[in-house]
Amino acid sequence: MLTNFLATVSEGNLIVPKRMAERLCVPMTGLAKLAHLNRNSLAKPSSPIVQQRLGEIARIIAKAAELTEDEGKAIIWFRHQPIVGFGMTAEQLVEQGHAELVLEHLDRMREGVYS
Repeated sequence: MLTNFLATVSEGNLIVPKRMAERLCVPMTGLAKLAHLNRNSLAKPSSPIVQQRLGEIARIIAKAAELTEDEGKAIIWFRHQPIVGFGMTAEQLVEQGHAELVLEHLDRMREGVYS
């Protein structure tokens, strides 16, 4: 699933911010906020920090898509479904710099442990 999502948002080895923003249905300023980056940083997509932060989002979407078996549902979950125990959506947690918590939550769900 990761390769499917990455294929839609990448060009070569780089995640293209504009494509990711379009796929997530957020404006570029919203993507910058979500990725915990200055909006001007997205103008330099080859920057390692930009690729790292966008890569975290891509991994979250991919893991959620594996669980839901549907990339569209994974994006809806990411943006709108509060995670039990956190009281926030995955998008809100990522925006606050807690992408790792979301990834850990998805790993637990894959193992059959639900909050």
